[in-house]
Parts: sequence; structure tokens; C-alpha cells
Amino acid sequence: MTDFGLKVRMAVVGSILFAFYMLVGAFGLAMFGFGAWPFVLLGLLVLPVIQYKIGTWSATRRAEPMPEDGQYQDIHRTVDSLCRDMGIKKPKLMVMDMGVPNAFATGRKGNGVVVVSTELIRLLQRDELEGVIAHELAHIKNRDVVAMVLGSSIAMMVGWVAYMVYMMGGERNVGSFIVGMIISNIAQMLVMVFVLAISRYREYVADEDARQYIGSGDPLARALEKISQGAEGRESQVDDSVSALCIFNSEKGLLQTLFATHPPTEKRIRKLRS
Repeated sequence: MTDFGLKVRMAVVGSILFAFYMLVGAFGLAMFGFGAWPFVLLGLLVLPVIQYKIGTWSATRRAEPMPEDGQYQDIHRTVDSLCRDMGIKKPKLMVMDMGVPNAFATGRKGNGVVVVSTELIRLLQRDELEGVIAHELAHIKNRDVVAMVLGSSIAMMVGWVAYMVYMMGGERNVGSFIVGMIISNIAQMLVMVFVLAISRYREYVADEDARQYIGSGDPLARALEKISQGAEGRESQVDDSVSALCIFNSEKGLLQTLFATHPPTEKRIRKLRS
């Protein structure tokens, strides 16, 4: 992480999420007994790994490897150059029809994947595409995907604990089940507010990192403008979970803004050009 503001935010939010994590562990020990601590610990460690593996597979299952020859030669050369500058291992490059111009990164540093839509390749000029790719490589360099998976895993665990606590204190019938699920979702959403706030800030950091490595923020700003305009009136073919990873994900309305994974595109463009 190259941004001091991100480090501070991660320290604050990380402490809050760690407290929730410990709460889940304490509930597990209270429920199954202290003698079951190895199984509780195993569950706390395994769930994020499983979610990470499933998420990576789900995000890339429709994508195809990007050939290193033909029309994709320039993209591979661009990635090679950026990776040398960033000091990271070259990620696997893939291409996919998404219905809209977009791109996303998944995986971790040293074992990442960058997926670019065919629509994006046709839409952008070379320097604009370089800005988008630099943004995605910054996400891998900063371990953003891993951080998001850990955060969402903790939110899921907290939701499960809230459900179990409610069900243990009342009658078990259809009404209790429905109320328990509502409480579980509310608890999960409250934790996700912290996770998504960091997600939005991470987009700014990735934009700034991209600007530093390509030497200017204007190409990425132009790319975001074209992507936003190109997505209007078109239906995205990627899942909602994958949309959270994409460079562009438009959310409208107050509630959607609160739980948005990305900051407003207009603000990102202004910061890139400031």
C-alpha cells in the first residue's frame, strides 16, 4: 500500500473487523466448548480461503486466456512494462465478453488475474487502455481483492452469529426463521458498511497509483468517461459479485450509494485531472 491515508483507514477498519472476528471466535467457543478450539480456529481460517477460491473461479469461469500474439501483443507488452515498474509478477491475462466495456482484477500478489472485456479493447485508445490496466495491476499490488474477501467473510460470519443468537433465545418456527434471517442480513450489512467504505477509497488509491505509473491521470480519466458512456443503455453480463471487482460499477440512489463498491465516476475523473 503506497497511500498513507489507506494505511490509516485500513488500521481503523481492520481493528474493527478484527474485533468482529474475535467475537465470532468467542461465540464458537461458547457454543461448542473450549475443547473445540482447534475446530473453531480451523473454521475461522478455512471459510475465507474457500470464499476466495470460489470467488476467483466464479469471476473467471467465462473468460478465455489472452493470446500473446496477434491483436493482443500490445496489451502484453504494456503489462510487462507496468509490472516491471511496479515490481510485481505478471498476472495471467484473460479476455471476456461482458456486454459493456469493463475490466477487473482478481487473485493475489504473485498469483493475480486481469480480465479485460472485448468491448473495452474495441472502445479505448492505447494510452487509455494502459491507464485501465495500470489501475487493475495496482489492485493486485495493494492486495485489494484479498482484503475484500476477508472483510466479506467476517461480515458473513457475524451474520451467522446474529442468526444463531436469536434462534437460541426463542421458539423455532417459520416466523422465527424469517425474523432470524432478517437480523442476520442486517448484522451482515452493518459490517459491510465498513468494508465497502474501504473499497471505495481503494479505488481512489488505484487511480492515483495508475496515474503515477503511466505519468498522467488524463488517459485513465478519458477511459472512465468512455466506459461510463459506453455502459449506458447496455446490460452487463457479469455477476453482481464480479461487478464489485470491475473498474466501473455504477450505483444510483442513497441506499445503493451507501453500499456502493466504487465512488462516483465523476469524482474519480475530477481527482485524476486535478
